[in-house]
Amino acid sequence: MPRHIAIVMDGNGRWARKRFLPRFAGHKSGLNATRDIVQACSDLGIEALTLFAFSSENWKRPKLEVRLLMDLFASSLQKEMSRLHENNVRIRFIGDLSAFSGKLQELIAESERQTAGNTGLELSIAVNYGGRWDIVNAVQQISSALVDGTISKEQIDTDLVSSYMSLSDLPDPDLFIRTGGEQRISNFLLWQLAYTELYFSDTLWPDFDKAELQQALEAFSKRQRRYGKTGDQVEGNELNA
Repeated sequence: MPRHIAIVMDGNGRWARKRFLPRFAGHKSGLNATRDIVQACSDLGIEALTLFAFSSENWKRPKLEVRLLMDLFASSLQKEMSRLHENNVRIRFIGDLSAFSGKLQELIAESERQTAGNTGLELSIAVNYGGRWDIVNAVQQISSALVDGTISKEQIDTDLVSSYMSLSDLPDPDLFIRTGGEQRISNFLLWQLAYTELYFSDTLWPDFDKAELQQALEAFSKRQRRYGKTGDQVEGNELNA
């Protein structure tokens, strides 16, 4: 069972188009799928779930769609916050939150405060997020630390860089899932996905349910995670030189 799952929730617009509905109808249906998958991960004892909700590139979409997405974001936060809290879910948001309205930033901060003490599923939602932004943000912080003498150049290694990345207190994702048939990472958690197992589903996000999640988990259970070692080393059949 993976400790940490990361998901790109793709296919809302195509789901709506197949039903001759406006794209926003797909986003609303996708919210229902999100609710079910969060509950399923919580029930299964998954430690952490990270969802790619809105990328830094999504601002390029039609202005009306972006505005409706922001309204849906705010209303869903207000509706779901209590339920998540009751289910012992801790919620956090990663990304450049400064681009959002003051009201939305307040809702985000309140949801994080309200669930901060919860000990169940760690639900991270990436909004106005990009993997390259995450890396640049870490580089900027490390540069500042070098200038003020907090760290030295010799201290910079992968562990230190990781400590400045989003989700640095969580294990890196074990399993990456992308729905909707596309097979790419799309600038999501570029640093953190270095050794993550990738799983691509043709199912559009509004139709992705617990049974689909179980298929992904079954596929993951058959993978051999070698981290640079040989298969025999991982299975304990080969002695280290």
